[in-house]
Amino acid sequence: MRSIRGKSNSTERPGGFARRAVLLLALTLLTPLGIAVVGTGATASAAFNPAAFDFWVDSPSMGPIKTRVLRAADGNTDRVVYALDGMRAPETLNGWEIETNVAETLASWNINVVMPVGGQSSFYTDWNSPSEFLGIPAGTGSANTGSGATDALSGGPGKSYRYTWETFLTNDLRWALRDRLGFNPNRNGVFGLSMGGSAALTLAAYHPDQFSFAGSYSGYLNISAPGMREAIRLAMIDAGGYNVDSMAPPWGPQWLRMDPFVFAPRLIANNTRVYVAAASGLPTAQDGPNMGTVNGMALEALALANTRAFQVRMASLGGGNTTYSFPAYGIHAWNNWQDEAYRMIPDLSANIG
Repeated sequence: MRSIRGKSNSTERPGGFARRAVLLLALTLLTPLGIAVVGTGATASAAFNPAAFDFWVDSPSMGPIKTRVLRAADGNTDRVVYALDGMRAPETLNGWEIETNVAETLASWNINVVMPVGGQSSFYTDWNSPSEFLGIPAGTGSANTGSGATDALSGGPGKSYRYTWETFLTNDLRWALRDRLGFNPNRNGVFGLSMGGSAALTLAAYHPDQFSFAGSYSGYLNISAPGMREAIRLAMIDAGGYNVDSMAPPWGPQWLRMDPFVFAPRLIANNTRVYVAAASGLPTAQDGPNMGTVNGMALEALALANTRAFQVRMASLGGGNTTYSFPAYGIHAWNNWQDEAYRMIPDLSANIG
């Protein structure tokens, strides 16, 4: 693992990342939607942690939202981190609890872990409207069919109501954690994978009093690059049948506000401690010879191209507040993200509370 602070260690010729991004984007778009694994690795049984507890908070627009909380081992309430899920975030448990033991490790570092549950395909942002297609109201089709495309007209989260995840995380949940559990509402950390990685940087950029640290693993950090909106469109259709146009109009202020490449100057001005990672897309010994691995390779390579573009952008602005990690092996899967979280924890621990 290479880890550098605020500079690029790449030897690739100028223009190489752009050419690679176009090639990888094409590969991703051609990957059959039925096997897409954006935001998730291999399916695993829910690993319910009895030490964590449900923490319900009402959202004015989304209704009651469940968050899983695991307290710090030493009982402090000053050190807090939010762990964000990927595009296939289920309504039962947060993927970090289902797929990894990262929460337990964070708690052993005396960090309180906040794991919001749900938000499939939401990018943890406030949407323009409930998700629908062609003006057809949600709820007219079947749900949970196993195919995102056939779930497009179903009801459910973000369809029967408008997603307002940014407001929830930075207002409703933030103050409920303070008032009911005594958690420090300032200088928290936030990290996530894929969709959640991009969202973590967005939350830190616009809410610097709440988040002093942000971590992104395999995030899409250059979403205004050519073809990226359509790649996200296909991914969101597959991950629950959501319409990207309901989230934010194309290329308008709302969309640009979500793009880490665009808001990079804010992260520098805020002096946010940032940890950004993307693997090579080459499988490890843990990644089996199957189509899920092939898809995970393409998705991680696209995330790597986005991350490298973000790295160049930050360097051009003189930002020295970012640690970069580019492992030689790893695909878009939970084993990669768990390993990256372990590498990040010392940096996180030193920059929160």
